Amino acid sequence: MTASHGTAGSRTNRAALLTVTCLGQFMVLLDNTIVGAALPDMRHRLHTQLTGLQWIVDAYVLLVAMLLLSGGVFADRFGRKRVYLAGGAVFTAASLLCSLAPSLGWLIAGRVLQGIGAAALSPASLALLAAAHPVPQERVKVIGLWAGISGIGLAAGPVAGGVLTEAFGWPAIFLVNLPIGVVLLLVGLRHLGESRNPSDPAIDIPGTVLSVLAVGALTYGLIEGGARGWTSPVILGSFTAAVILLAAFVAVEARRPAPMLPLRLFRQRLFTVSNTAMVVVGFALMGSSFFFSQFFVYVQGSSILRAGLQTLPVSLAMVIVSPYAGRLAARYGFRVVITTGLALAGLGLLALGMVHADTGYANVWWRLGLAGIGFALTLSPLTGAAIQAVSPQEGGLASGISGTTRQIGAVFGVALLGAVVRTRQAGGASFEAGLDSAFVAAGAVTLVTAVFTGLWLTRSKQTEGSAPSQRSTAPDAVTASNEAPAKSR
Repeated sequence: MTASHGTAGSRTNRAALLTVTCLGQFMVLLDNTIVGAALPDMRHRLHTQLTGLQWIVDAYVLLVAMLLLSGGVFADRFGRKRVYLAGGAVFTAASLLCSLAPSLGWLIAGRVLQGIGAAALSPASLALLAAAHPVPQERVKVIGLWAGISGIGLAAGPVAGGVLTEAFGWPAIFLVNLPIGVVLLLVGLRHLGESRNPSDPAIDIPGTVLSVLAVGALTYGLIEGGARGWTSPVILGSFTAAVILLAAFVAVEARRPAPMLPLRLFRQRLFTVSNTAMVVVGFALMGSSFFFSQFFVYVQGSSILRAGLQTLPVSLAMVIVSPYAGRLAARYGFRVVITTGLALAGLGLLALGMVHADTGYANVWWRLGLAGIGFALTLSPLTGAAIQAVSPQEGGLASGISGTTRQIGAVFGVALLGAVVRTRQAGGASFEAGLDSAFVAAGAVTLVTAVFTGLWLTRSKQTEGSAPSQRSTAPDAVTASNEAPAKSR
């Protein structure tokens, strides 16, 4: 972490700092899994179809993916406390808007605002901790606590979502953020100290705008293509616009002195391969998770509460296994751990593609757990590999890019796997058959990536054991977080 004008730790109680930052990240992580449990109820009460549910999820993930790096730069440049509290305020207010949304359009608008708040809240949370603990050993320990405590939100989401939705309906899953947000703001205003790095480069506004528009146009085409027709002028126009905007983004980033995405980093094979694999992990994890509750409710006839409990093996496996992923990478190397993780995740998803309406849960839970273990083994080591591929000064940026690529994969996962389901249904197949095809597609892509990674993820010339053991604690929080880079530039 860069030097700042006065360390946050000298002006605040560190226990209060840890509590406040954990609250913020807990709220963000809780939102990742609690919404999935409520999707069936949203579909019923909002009178929407699969396309609407996709937008409810992707409207949030898209904004997080595209604004995450800028959020980290904003925090370093203009004040980590200021950006953290602003992000918390926006996220809390947006949660209230979501809970009061009278229609699908208003709910999507609230989700967009939630994404903006999370993109500020998440990186500033980790940056505050890192600034307050300049000694590397202390920083590793406190970030480990931050990752573990806030990561509880990941496992709590399905259960909390099922209970709240069953008892009060889907708006309750957003209302739960209000008391957390209020406590965060009140305690943060009193106990957080400000820190910043005003010498950081300016925000890359052209790159940020072009990236949002490019990925947004592509996402629109993928989600709406099934409903409007893949060859309709609107869909073809969105795909064309996405290509043009992406080309403009690359051209702008190649010429800016301080781009949000330095293209030169992708000349390093380790960096390129790890981020490519991270896109696939985001794609398969978020894309398949989008359908878990829907499978149990619409295919197997479970209640929303029971469906929330039935999806627990994925998140529990990730929470339990992820703390060990970095240590395993330090001992056995990135290639072995990541390839194994991708293979397990792929096999778990393929096995889920073989589950049917009459399959007993005793023959389902282990498939979810296998996928969860596989994803847990990949996330932290992939970020560690990306960090090791660059200079120490660019470690925070590499971590942020790794998180961004995962979120981009998540956006496309929800869109593309949803398109698979809609295409199968348009051909006369049942929703169950469509889900089976989506799980199989996600598993096949993940297994192909496992082979690709095993062949191309080379060892760094440095000793692999050092980087993961010193740096992997922060990426362990990556397991389901919206990837908070400790330092963006």
